[in-house]
Amino acid sequence: MSISQSSDLPLLAGSRITIDTIKKPTRVGLRRTKVVCTLGPACWEVEQLETLIDAGMGIARFNFSHGDHDGHKACLDRLRQAAKNKDSHIAVMLDTKGPEIRSGFFAEGKKIDLVKGESIVLTTDYSFKGNSSKLACSYPALATSVIPGQSILVADGSLVLTVLSCDISFGEVTCRIENNASIGERKNMNLPGVIVDLPTLTEKDINDIVNFGIKNDVDFIAASFVRKGSDVTKIRSILAENGGEHIKIICKIENLEGLQNYDDILQKTDAIMVARGDLGMEIPPEKVFLAQKMMIREANLAGKPIITATQMLESMINNPRPTRAECSDVANAVYDGTDCVMLSGETANGPYFESAVNVMVRTCVEAEGSINFDGLHQAIRNSSKMRYSIGNSESIASSAVKTAIDINAKIILVLSETGATARAIAKFRPNMPVALVTASEGVARQCNGILKGCYSFVVHSLKDADAIIDEVNSEIVETGVAEDSVALVTASEGVARQCNGILKGCYSFVVHSLKDADAIIDEVNSEIVETGVAEEGDLFVIACGTLHGSG
Repeated sequence: MSISQSSDLPLLAGSRITIDTIKKPTRVGLRRTKVVCTLGPACWEVEQLETLIDAGMGIARFNFSHGDHDGHKACLDRLRQAAKNKDSHIAVMLDTKGPEIRSGFFAEGKKIDLVKGESIVLTTDYSFKGNSSKLACSYPALATSVIPGQSILVADGSLVLTVLSCDISFGEVTCRIENNASIGERKNMNLPGVIVDLPTLTEKDINDIVNFGIKNDVDFIAASFVRKGSDVTKIRSILAENGGEHIKIICKIENLEGLQNYDDILQKTDAIMVARGDLGMEIPPEKVFLAQKMMIREANLAGKPIITATQMLESMINNPRPTRAECSDVANAVYDGTDCVMLSGETANGPYFESAVNVMVRTCVEAEGSINFDGLHQAIRNSSKMRYSIGNSESIASSAVKTAIDINAKIILVLSETGATARAIAKFRPNMPVALVTASEGVARQCNGILKGCYSFVVHSLKDADAIIDEVNSEIVETGVAEDSVALVTASEGVARQCNGILKGCYSFVVHSLKDADAIIDEVNSEIVETGVAEEGDLFVIACGTLHGSG
């Protein structure tokens, strides 16, 4: 029996779902959750990329576990051409290969057959050519890292070994084979529960970040196997030293050490990825969903975007339709509070890449349709206040969301140079779209790609609010973000006399025009202090009204 997370009261889950909910058509234009698509041979031509953009891709993921810089650059050029053709702000994610432990090469053939119950020796001499009784391992500290009784998983867990003994002097570990298996060369190996002595950033990762990511102005670095907060500091230092300060860091949590240090990592990173593939090797698979819910909740409270990834629609690599369990997995991630969901092989290698995105988008929309966003806003605000002290920007953002809910606004319009205001507002989960207006193409891509419910519009300058609203208003309607949107601004001495004379606690200041917000603040700030309404250094809130004070 579950309790509803979409109600103001403690009710059984599903109270907002009726037969009409199930029967009504899916309105994909109302989607809030963003979709990350991994690019690969199946979808990397311009026309195919345009198809992905039309279907709903917000971030294009480049997996640097495969390919070289020339190949990735050619794909990036095609992506940017497709985005230009579609006039879309598609963000680019560089996903690092990260540290890895792999089995070695064989003396004969490309596969070996292993039999349950037999023993096998793992040697840290990686030059050794293996067979069914002895196999090389790329991790030099293997013999000092594991102890008898621990498990070693090979080839995504298709082979399970149990450690019997460790010979530190020879760098060898004797294991019992727990299942029959046939494996190939250089397969990945996982050591569940072991703190491995490997750097988070390898030389290859640093080269990829500096000589591809920064050079080609990517928007996100997804760092594999982040295990502690200092890893994030190291990545940020490399970015800053090479002119990549604007690139946002997404930390992939893939093992128990990363989970144990999650609070420290979350404080230092820009975003999180729940990387369930390796995580399911490092902790028991039946506990992965618990780790997912914990990480999403904490990221929601911290106001950090979070991506749920791995095997979400895995069967669609080969099939045109997903399993029902896969759709439920996507929907439950949305219920948990994820900002983004991710496709890997489904788009990179499968012939049904467009269908995979369509299914994911439609599932997200259906899940969002049964969430009580009004209650969700209050729950996030209350939980955030209990956990953290809400700062000025978050307090203002929360108030903006509450106001929009109270007056049933169709959209929240945000003017921002850095995207920080949009991120703060997105944290409080408004039930209407957030339209970010910015002069920065990079900020537009980042916010459009990863912030839940946020859509970006680029203008030449943020200095003239009236001109911006006129410019963006029709575009908001044309893109389907909102059906109608009107914003008017007025400056009136009559209004000043009326408000100053009759409204309790209201003091009026008249300016020549309301068009330049920065100039108004400079002009009024000293006058507020001189009249004694406030003291120097006090905080104040600016509320911009429209024609006849209509809000």
